[in-house]
Amino acid sequence: MCNSFPNDWLLAKPIQIETILSIRQVLTGEDVKYTAPPVSYNRPGKIEGVLVGGNLSLIETLAGSNSDLKTDDAILFVEDTHEELYSIDRMFWNLKRSGKLDKLKGLIIGGFSLKEETPGEEFGRTVYEIVTEKIKEYDYPVCFDFPVGHQINNFALKCGAKHILNVDENGSSLVSI
Repeated sequence: MCNSFPNDWLLAKPIQIETILSIRQVLTGEDVKYTAPPVSYNRPGKIEGVLVGGNLSLIETLAGSNSDLKTDDAILFVEDTHEELYSIDRMFWNLKRSGKLDKLKGLIIGGFSLKEETPGEEFGRTVYEIVTEKIKEYDYPVCFDFPVGHQINNFALKCGAKHILNVDENGSSLVSI
């Protein structure tokens, strides 16, 4: 995201510099390895697959079009910004009902910044609970809080390239191969 670039490079946080430099790594074909801390909602496993994904609301919007995302045998990553929890729930129902979650090899949940809920109209569930409900019958590995999305720790990803996703009690890693 271009909004991740600092106005003054000298004032940039180290994680901001690291993520911006990850763009060069991806563009020059270097292998990349990213890690995420353990999250109690993670589902362990180690798989290999092609990485696809992006902004959840765009994936939903493009469904059924010529730009529809193909998720069979893929590692899907999603992120979003300024959405309400009920909208995230609706979008995950769309992924589920359209079959996009059925044949995944793995699922990566990146950053989700939320709109502030109106007092008295709270949705009552978290992103973790929403996603976990939609994938409960599947057995692929799932990683939450991955450093990608509309946030400062937003690493560049190689969409369309093979990766290894490893999720265990120590956290998660995504390595391009």
